[in-house]
Amino acid sequence: QDSDSPFGFDPFGMFRGPRSRGGDQVYRQKALGSGFLVDGVGHVVTNAHVVEDADSVRVKLADDREFDAKVKGRDTRLDLAVLELVGARDLPAVSLGSSLELRVGEYVVAIGNPFGLGNTVTMGIVSAKSRSIGAGPYDDFVQTDASINPGNSGGPLFNLRGQVVGINTAINPQGRGIGFAIPVDALKDILPQLLSAGKVARGRLGVAIQPIDAALAKALGLDKAKGALVGDVEVGGPADKGGIRPGDLITRVDQTEVARSEDLPRVVARHAPGSKVKVELVRDRTARTVEITLDELREEGSPHATGAPVAPGAHDFGIQLSDVPGQGAVVTRVLPGGPADGALEHGDVILEVNRVAVAHASDVQKQVAAAPAGRPVLLKIKRDDKIRFVAIERR
Repeated sequence: QDSDSPFGFDPFGMFRGPRSRGGDQVYRQKALGSGFLVDGVGHVVTNAHVVEDADSVRVKLADDREFDAKVKGRDTRLDLAVLELVGARDLPAVSLGSSLELRVGEYVVAIGNPFGLGNTVTMGIVSAKSRSIGAGPYDDFVQTDASINPGNSGGPLFNLRGQVVGINTAINPQGRGIGFAIPVDALKDILPQLLSAGKVARGRLGVAIQPIDAALAKALGLDKAKGALVGDVEVGGPADKGGIRPGDLITRVDQTEVARSEDLPRVVARHAPGSKVKVELVRDRTARTVEITLDELREEGSPHATGAPVAPGAHDFGIQLSDVPGQGAVVTRVLPGGPADGALEHGDVILEVNRVAVAHASDVQKQVAAAPAGRPVLLKIKRDDKIRFVAIERR
């Protein structure tokens, strides 16, 4: 059983793609993974967690041919990876569609191997777009009611024109008819880099942001809640050098509108490190434009890896944390179906991790990483001014 999905869902089994579309089957330890061929020379797209820490990968095509494969590139932030089949040529490949043009209510088809039953076709509609499920700064999922079960992650979601419009990735185990796919446009943005460099270089602004609610919008003099409110600016970072200040409301980056706080990390990440962008913002009810030279978004855990508000502990417990002045590490989101669901709540303040006092979200991250494997992590929390302990199993 593969249980290391960064989304807090169990992607056990993965699945096998459609015979006419170059579907394949990826074996990782005792789990099966799925993907699809994007060209005739054997490049296969799948989820990054399918091949994470794998010693070897072997791919079986729908026509029963088998190939050894190597990991050509991985992007853990989007949970995507590209494999290269050794000795492959003249293979059938999928056609990539457009998730931007995908419409809510449009019919889609998922093909997979749920619970190891074998090739299974399910059909449904696009239930929603731009769905956030607490997976990280690039949450932008297509939600569908086409049946997606454990065993379906990693494979293609098709429109009725036979084009891939998403990569099935996660489910909400507490719901019915609620599945999530990575938009294919996100794949198209990074595929050239994965093929050429094996990794993705993203731009970094160096700000911590928060969403705008109705009260904040009114206080800022807005007619409606929109944009990304800057809560903090990294000292010496790109935004600081360009003149962005805490309290600024970012509304546009170059020609792309920032309608919600979740849009900003995705918009910035599409620009290469070192590129110059024009950021439109509102400060003291006055619109202004500043030019920023973006830095490179580094891997999590490296110095200055603060280009987007990734919450420490989110991948371990299915939670997001923020530093709140005067309080400490506060839980800002609990992922439904994640390890902490039912144990932690929004607003809980984490005081200790395994009997070690913590004062910041980064302290929680360090203590969780240092905790012994195979044992629940003991947390001391404050909720409604009452102290309590909870134990959470890591996944």
